[in-house]
Amino acid sequence: MSGLKRHQLIDPVENLEGRMCTKHDKPLELFCKTDQTCVCTFCNVLDHKMHDVVPLKEQYEGKKAELGKTGAEIQQMIQKKQLKIKKIKQSVDLSKNDADRKIAEGVQVFTSLKESVERGLNELIDTIKEKQKTTEKRAEALIKELEQEISELMKRSTEVEQVLRSEDYLHLLQSVQSLNTIHPPPTKDWTEVSGHPSYEGTVMKAVAQLEVTLSKLFVEFELKRVQQYAVDVTLDPDTAHPELILSDDGKQVIHVNGLLILLDNPERFLNNACVLGKQGFSSGRFYFEVQVKGKIEWHLGVARESINRKETIQESPQKGFWAIGLSNGNEYRALAGPPVLLSLKSQPQKVGVFVDYEEGLVSFYDVDTAALIYSFTGCSFTGCSFTEKLFPFFHPFSNWW
Repeated sequence: MSGLKRHQLIDPVENLEGRMCTKHDKPLELFCKTDQTCVCTFCNVLDHKMHDVVPLKEQYEGKKAELGKTGAEIQQMIQKKQLKIKKIKQSVDLSKNDADRKIAEGVQVFTSLKESVERGLNELIDTIKEKQKTTEKRAEALIKELEQEISELMKRSTEVEQVLRSEDYLHLLQSVQSLNTIHPPPTKDWTEVSGHPSYEGTVMKAVAQLEVTLSKLFVEFELKRVQQYAVDVTLDPDTAHPELILSDDGKQVIHVNGLLILLDNPERFLNNACVLGKQGFSSGRFYFEVQVKGKIEWHLGVARESINRKETIQESPQKGFWAIGLSNGNEYRALAGPPVLLSLKSQPQKVGVFVDYEEGLVSFYDVDTAALIYSFTGCSFTGCSFTEKLFPFFHPFSNWW
């Protein structure tokens, strides 16, 4: 800037009203972008003729607008970062709550495990002690029986010795005759009798029983874990097929022969006697239970909002359905593509449905036994993804549900 000493340099965004050129005593009305300085009209003609010169007010307003825009952008950046801080804090709070919940669950599980192990150990000790006590009682009885036989033998031995002492042939022969026989009296065969019990397999049997108990405990805990996400499901009459009648509270549905007169709408099923729940879910976890006791045929699960309700449906994940079903009274299937035949230990009377939207998981449980029936996992691939709302789905076939 040393070459510009003869000009007064003033910030273009500063209010320059009343400022004068020190050389020509003229108002500074122009701004030279080339030299980044304020000039008067004479300076412009003499020294800045070939430079990029604009009116000072125009430059001032332009720079002011730029600074205003920059200031607004900075404020937006500040707000975004403040919002980010808020979200991080919320995330930390959620994480803490989740951590506390998981710790509580862990304490509950491990406490139950500890109690089961201690109970199993105590039962094992009691079993061994009881077996030992039984062994001791049996040993006492055997010893008493042996002592009685010994007593009888000693008595016979004494009699034999007395006869042997006699030197009278006739007396000896008569005495032998009175003893019935010269052989020892018959006694019990004690060869295979032992007072030592076998504890072989006792510990392993207890461990096997503990494994069964723990396995049952795990499935019960898993069901309790998902039940904490229970939601209240109400059937949506706007989606019900014309052969379905819903109860007043929206909790039951019956399939009747003959179509009801219902207003058609985009949500209603036309070719399959199905109905959806009113509530849809697009995130998080949810769980609901369905009473199926007494029915010989049913399908249930969840379905995407965009399923085609006017054509004959094909219940599979590829078509937007994650469901299981019963047919012929005893054939259970996961309605995958193709269907998967399920082998169940008992017939479910009540089915629990759990969905983890983010994990792409749909699981079905036998509520009474806490057994896992089937799980659809990894529901995040093309054509089978949770990319929209999911609704509880019911295909009741016949009878009340």
